[in-house]
Amino acid sequence: MSVFRLPALRHAFGKTASPYLRGMQRRHAQVHDVRFLVTHRQPEKIIEEKYKEKLHQKAKEQGLQDVDELKAVYQDKIQSQRRKALGPNPITSATSSGFPAPPPPPQVPPHSTPNSSQATHSNKPSNPPGIRLLSSYIDIPRTLELPQKEIEYIWRLRHASDPQSLCAVIPQTTYNRIEATARRHPQFILPIPREGKGAEIHFLQWTFPSPTTTTVLFTHLAEFKLRGEYAQPHTTVTHHLDLADPKELVLLQGTVVDGRGITVDEGKWLLMCLQKFYGAEHKVERKRLLEQFSQGDGGFKVEELLEEAEKVV
Repeated sequence: MSVFRLPALRHAFGKTASPYLRGMQRRHAQVHDVRFLVTHRQPEKIIEEKYKEKLHQKAKEQGLQDVDELKAVYQDKIQSQRRKALGPNPITSATSSGFPAPPPPPQVPPHSTPNSSQATHSNKPSNPPGIRLLSSYIDIPRTLELPQKEIEYIWRLRHASDPQSLCAVIPQTTYNRIEATARRHPQFILPIPREGKGAEIHFLQWTFPSPTTTTVLFTHLAEFKLRGEYAQPHTTVTHHLDLADPKELVLLQGTVVDGRGITVDEGKWLLMCLQKFYGAEHKVERKRLLEQFSQGDGGFKVEELLEEAEKVV
């Protein structure tokens, strides 16, 4: 487990990538989209053209008028063969695009920080698919009786046994500043420096699935450009706002998925970069990079992004 306190620190998925990223995707369209077109689109028409004469002959032999009537007769058999060809998928059924479609978290309108009665005493708390509420980690009513230092200690202890976990306790004022920036710039890219190889770029998306939770999804940029909204995140971070008003704390919990090319230390680095760009109110250069990326400004430079990310503060 990686445990750290960030004194300055604070999912459909948002379906529309930034104009800057869409431009990057267009430059790769000739590689990925053409291959997709050949292998996935309208296979029935390709087969029908290839065996047109044989299909007409088969229809006549069976006393049918045309190929459409022949297909109608054999519809059940055709569907059965398709299912066999696709094979079972233990995780989820494939969509028409060829990739599994995770359910996007519902978006909610911009909101102020929830008050304690909303956050802790609701009879039926909203629990969006795939999102664990704070009540699944700790006893909220009992935690509210504790001082801040003890809450921090309990939160760290709660995640100590998970080697893939990230956790932090964030001052409410810091989180409010970060969230305000996130709502203006819900998508961005961050670098992980690679010695002798420049930097590896990662795409992040903010989502706001419920009044008491916000999430950040980190994905390899190369995978996001290939799969778009169906790309699988390697790190997911959730902010719990239940204690924001009564205790002025926001509890952060994250998971780095094992086997997706990112270590826990690298996940921690991405969180620190997130703090630098979304939480630094007086850093003009970082604000400019966020704005350039969101607006698709051609002046956005990855070199400047890396330089700002590597600064100590």
